[in-house]
Amino acid sequence: METGNPRDTGTAGPRQPRQPEQPAEAAATTAAEAVTVGAPAAPGDEPRWIALPPGLLKVRRLMLVVWLGLLTLAAGLVPGLLAGPGWAAFALLPLAVTVWGWVMLERNWRSWRYAERSDDLLISRGVLWRQETVVPYGRMQLVEVTSGPVERHFGLASVQLHTAAAATDATIPGLVPAEAERLRDRLTELGEARSAGL
Repeated sequence: METGNPRDTGTAGPRQPRQPEQPAEAAATTAAEAVTVGAPAAPGDEPRWIALPPGLLKVRRLMLVVWLGLLTLAAGLVPGLLAGPGWAAFALLPLAVTVWGWVMLERNWRSWRYAERSDDLLISRGVLWRQETVVPYGRMQLVEVTSGPVERHFGLASVQLHTAAAATDATIPGLVPAEAERLRDRLTELGEARSAGL
């Protein structure tokens, strides 16, 4: 039922449907997404964690299948040929370890992450025993990018951090080479700036 004067035409035009307000959580998410990748967090901010790329998981699973596959074959063939077919059941043990390792490698890969803060770099890892390493930029003496033959074949590299105290040395494995070089250059620049200010 409408109220008001039916002769009153009004000048506001047709009524627009009311737009729902954006929830505060969505606004916070949009603001968080606006932060550029690799930029260190401001003092007092929560660290923005960066996960490792999936290439590292693929390489580790491939190595698991190759080595334990050969062990499974040897554990089945050698006893089966020498002692009888029943002894070939020994191959089930390395096969079970392969299945268990397949799952655990993914859990371990998911546990690795790092975050650049204003004064230090955080590296977190571990499934059963979590380990978080804090590497102050001012303590860094050497940052290097390494890549072995297998890593190079799959387009991966590791960043190794060497500090004044050996206990705070750290490694971030399985990075894309471009990200590894960016991180090396960024950490070297921050380390020089912090050590110059000491």
